[in-house]
Amino acid sequence: MPTSYDIPEVLDRREGPHGEIVLRRHGELLQIIANGCFLMDTSDGRSERLLVDAALGALDGRPAPKVLIGGLGVGFSLAHAAADPRPGRIAVVERERAIIDWHLDGPLSDFSASALADPRTEILETDLVAYVHETSATYDALCLDIDNGPGWTVTEGNDSLYSPAGLAGCARVLRPGGVLAVWSAQPSPEFEETLCNAGFQQVRTEEIPVARGVPDVVHLAVRPG
Repeated sequence: MPTSYDIPEVLDRREGPHGEIVLRRHGELLQIIANGCFLMDTSDGRSERLLVDAALGALDGRPAPKVLIGGLGVGFSLAHAAADPRPGRIAVVERERAIIDWHLDGPLSDFSASALADPRTEILETDLVAYVHETSATYDALCLDIDNGPGWTVTEGNDSLYSPAGLAGCARVLRPGGVLAVWSAQPSPEFEETLCNAGFQQVRTEEIPVARGVPDVVHLAVRPG
């Protein structure tokens, strides 16, 4: 029989604009579930850190870069970016009010409190798909971690972000020479080809070793100067 330790405890459950979003505790881990699909948890954070490091590293020492992070999640990407002295500004786009609340005054604040208090940090409550087409702001790096990858999206509406039109929007918010970094649960040669066809240069994929199965990856691409 499973013990109470083995059964996830639902801490909050809300119906958002894109379906159900759940925060639960499973042992020592906090997990975010979107529409019944496991999205992420607090078990590691290596891939989120590599996402930020790879993007900043590809900027070749550009001073005080402005970084846009797509997806607040459990806060690993934001916390890692804020712990780095290089960014001049860190904007995080998050469309789910529940996730923002869990960071501001809920269990996820343990992972993001210092980053949210950083004067460089700004949380934008909006949909990233719309934001990249509508904003007048521009950034030096765009780090995307809103899905399990280009071929495994949380909601159908996110599919368009990885299409030629969506990537044109990503390029639109990047300054010349800016870097797009996209986390994925598996490699995607097809997405690499789409990035090249969308006009990005220096397209490459960095692998993140995992305990079992196919490595996680970060797709990297540069907007032409």
